[in-house]
Amino acid sequence: MNSPSRRDFLRSGGAFLATGALGIAAPLEGPPAAKPEPKPLKPPAPAAGPYADAVFVEGPPPLPAKGAFTIAVLPDTQYYQGANAAGFAAQTQWIVDQKAARNIAAVLHLGDVTNDNLPVQWENAARSMRLLDGVVPYFMVPGNHDYSKNGGSIDRTSLFSQYFPTTAFARLPTCGGFYDKEPERIENSYHLFAAEGRKFIVLCLEFGPRMDVLRWANEIVSRHHDRDAILVTHAYTYSDNTRYDFVKYGNKQTWNPHTFGLAAASNDDVTDGQQLWDLLVSKHPNFIFTINGHVVNDGLGRLTTADPGGRDVHQMLVNFQMKPNGGDGWLRLLELRTDGSMHVHDYSPTRNQTNASVKNQFIVQLAAHHA
Repeated sequence: MNSPSRRDFLRSGGAFLATGALGIAAPLEGPPAAKPEPKPLKPPAPAAGPYADAVFVEGPPPLPAKGAFTIAVLPDTQYYQGANAAGFAAQTQWIVDQKAARNIAAVLHLGDVTNDNLPVQWENAARSMRLLDGVVPYFMVPGNHDYSKNGGSIDRTSLFSQYFPTTAFARLPTCGGFYDKEPERIENSYHLFAAEGRKFIVLCLEFGPRMDVLRWANEIVSRHHDRDAILVTHAYTYSDNTRYDFVKYGNKQTWNPHTFGLAAASNDDVTDGQQLWDLLVSKHPNFIFTINGHVVNDGLGRLTTADPGGRDVHQMLVNFQMKPNGGDGWLRLLELRTDGSMHVHDYSPTRNQTNASVKNQFIVQLAAHHA
């Protein structure tokens, strides 16, 4: 109920009290009624919206420490289309401009390059990513929206390799190779790079990797056991800070690869995060972190799990597609320092802001390598 206005007050009881004050007697019918206790005011609800938990700092993160280098991460770019198409190129151009100052050694794209697997969307993606050509090596994976007609992910047909052909990557010194059963397809690949005296293998796997893809992936990581390993795939960690695990959580974790049409079409020949941990990551003593996109909610999550040798492997989810303007230009910067730490910052070149919330800015210690 709304409180009475000053005007209502004067029209009723206030007028009566006024006449009483002028000496006109009013009959008394016992003691005045007790006034009801005022109800305590509830604190205002926290502001809703895409930045309810943000802690904005103007400008980019500090430049890397001496001897450090940066890996830049592009989460789901699917909504940088139409009126928002320029947001994609703004990200990659900023990386080009910052390559020297931040010692950017590589770029990781986490999939959902497009929203509907349409030529016009792939063309925009290709234009944006190719700003990096000859400047910074980049490694990409497909997301569920990059498969099938209109991004429906009912099978593994995709235009990905048409716009990012394996022949273009194969001639680069960083390219290790492609899934041996499909060497003409870009969806499963591995890449080798070095920075500040450290050697890395980046394993890029399709959405919900098939079991034989994991056979190939295990062979590749074993072959390069002398390098720190990074897994990039579209769906692995969920926003509840656990791995995707259909056996344990079922539909409580939405958008698990096992729930998509491509799983039904292949007799469930897909794997989720827990399977990737059990069948791939935990089997090798050189993985240092995994990173994925895909999940909305707040688009953020992470956990750390010790492998059988006691080494901590960090697993991160980052996705900004739910932000305004297709993602507001947000990307993630991983600064790897000489002391073995990794400093994580989320920055938007279009907003020129860093998000310093605890979910968007943190430090982890990377495991020492045991070949």
